[in-house]
Amino acid sequence: MSVTLTTPTLADRPHWERLFRGYADYYGLPASQSTLDTVWHWIHDAEEPFHCRLAVTPDGEAVGLMHFRAMPSPLRGTRVGFLDDLFVDPGHRGSGVVDAMLEGLTAEARHLGWPFVRWITREQNYRARAVYDRWATHTDWQTYQLET
Repeated sequence: MSVTLTTPTLADRPHWERLFRGYADYYGLPASQSTLDTVWHWIHDAEEPFHCRLAVTPDGEAVGLMHFRAMPSPLRGTRVGFLDDLFVDPGHRGSGVVDAMLEGLTAEARHLGWPFVRWITREQNYRARAVYDRWATHTDWQTYQLET
């Protein structure tokens, strides 16, 4: 499937919100109005180092979203990329949308001077992991989360 990656405009909020709610539902996390408002603000705040792209079909349907940002890497003395969220509408999975999104992310990372982009996913997210294994190296790092 052919898609174009676009930065959402204010008019795209309903499309972004539908996709973001689908993403949150997949992970079993609430998407409160406060969360939606905060993330939408980050997307449009020029001072916030946070990026969003929507994957849009030729007929204007938003079928995927990704959020990514710079992350300092002290041992490298540089910033690297971090892909926070990647979601494709279930009706469009397997159509090549995620490949187009990762290709676009690769180009943006190169443009921003990031030597690589990292991300995490759920262990049981087998379908996505099969795609990720084609695009990236599965590292040996384990993820921990310290609750505060």
